[in-house]
Amino acid sequence: MGAVYTTDPAAGATYRDADAAPVAPRPAAARTIGLRRVFGPVVAVDGVELEIPMGAVLGLLGPNGSGKTTLMRMLLGLLRPSAGAVELLGRQVPDLAHEVLPHVGAMIEGPAFHPHLSGRANLARIAAAEPLLDTPRIPGAVRATLHRVGLSDAADRRYRDYSLGMKQRLGLAVPLLVRRRLVVLDEPTNGLDPAGTRDVRRIIAEMNAAGATVVVGSHLLSEIEATCSHVAVLASGRLVASGELRSLLESGPGALVITTPDTVRAVHALQGAGIDAEIGPGIRGAPAPQVHVAPGPPAPDVVALLVRAGVAVHEVTRPAARLEELFTRLTEGPR
Repeated sequence: MGAVYTTDPAAGATYRDADAAPVAPRPAAARTIGLRRVFGPVVAVDGVELEIPMGAVLGLLGPNGSGKTTLMRMLLGLLRPSAGAVELLGRQVPDLAHEVLPHVGAMIEGPAFHPHLSGRANLARIAAAEPLLDTPRIPGAVRATLHRVGLSDAADRRYRDYSLGMKQRLGLAVPLLVRRRLVVLDEPTNGLDPAGTRDVRRIIAEMNAAGATVVVGSHLLSEIEATCSHVAVLASGRLVASGELRSLLESGPGALVITTPDTVRAVHALQGAGIDAEIGPGIRGAPAPQVHVAPGPPAPDVVALLVRAGVAVHEVTRPAARLEELFTRLTEGPR
């Protein structure tokens, strides 16, 4: 018989059989412990406890001023925390940042390059400082990376003549010069047209498929929903939710959708009891209209009310929320 494995959530370890030694859990790509950063009287990041799983594509969300960029800068050792600690690829940052940063790529707060140099020359200067890139390999790496971000035709134009979208593409090229274990991108689709946005999605997917953990800071909820496996939501410097995107979307008091042959009587019964309900289009392939009940009342109470009113209930579902609904609930609702 094969080995039996059990998990002890309290201990945070997985055990093999009863008497075997614990098997260490998979290490996190990044972890923050009680992370706090203040700028004078302003608390930008307040007690954030976040673990980014190895191999995840994590979307870092939050309204403007929520602390996203400050958190990313502390993750990369660009800013010292006022309190708390950061672990990056198993090493404490910023003290041991030199050990892990060669394996980390980033684009934070927009790209910055020499305006009078071409895109190719700018990228070659940065490539020359890459510890993991040998000098003979630099021209080939620069050429391949420019092609990957769609700048081959504009490689020899001066950076100051680039459009906003082209500048953003060149910034995205920097973390792509060598294979990384972790990539942190702040608003990577800023200034890009739909084709450029699709390219960024593809590049993120390729990096992740090659083994990189990717952190994407963005205010574009549709892009996060299309790209990321995990999300972390900040509001006023505090972490209000984090975890697998699918699990978070399926949690919480979402709307109920009721399938019944008597939609009109169902709506009248619910509204008569003070419950917000209306007839809406069928979902999940339903050929007929269904009754949509606003978030709030528990499903068993709704069903019981309809049965007492003599309404036949064929099915009750609670579809997963869209990311926009989740984001609004977490950042604007009561916490």
